[in-house]
Amino acid sequence: MEAASMASSGKVLDFEEYVRNRQDALLRSARRLVPDPIDAQDLLQTALVRTYGRWDGIADKSLADAYLRRVMINTRTEWWRARKLDEVPTEQLPDASVEDGTEQHADRALLMDILGVLAPKQRSVVVLRHWEQMSTEETAEALGMSTGTVKSTLHRALARLRQELESRNLDFHALERRERGQERCAA
Repeated sequence: MEAASMASSGKVLDFEEYVRNRQDALLRSARRLVPDPIDAQDLLQTALVRTYGRWDGIADKSLADAYLRRVMINTRTEWWRARKLDEVPTEQLPDASVEDGTEQHADRALLMDILGVLAPKQRSVVVLRHWEQMSTEETAEALGMSTGTVKSTLHRALARLRQELESRNLDFHALERRERGQERCAA
């Protein structure tokens, strides 16, 4: 009984040390998968609970980050599939809110908002390739797909993001022209 307790204690300490050392990077990964900070924390916690149960099965602990990212992606996909469709289609997208007024925050908010137009699989590929800076092969391994699928999914995702940015840019310029026209009429 003592040996089992000692082994279990070693597992807990090993896992706790891993989480302590990697928690900031893991939370950043979660934040890239879901835009809401609270949801990102929930996603990470759920993934950690699921990973803890399989911690001894990860033979090479240097792959723990990749394993945990995969668990987060799978969990996020489960949540996405299970959610009710509370969204209402609309012609005009709401303005992205900027809390602190810095350009960097505005860019990040826009990027997070635009990532929302992608399907979960496309978002996962974009996040791993461009934010996590994983190679095509590493992304394919983490997502359980071929490198060709990663490349084609990334190509389609980036084309969709470009299209969304262009659309928003055209909407913005039309709004600016309309506002300038109203200012001239008022003067």
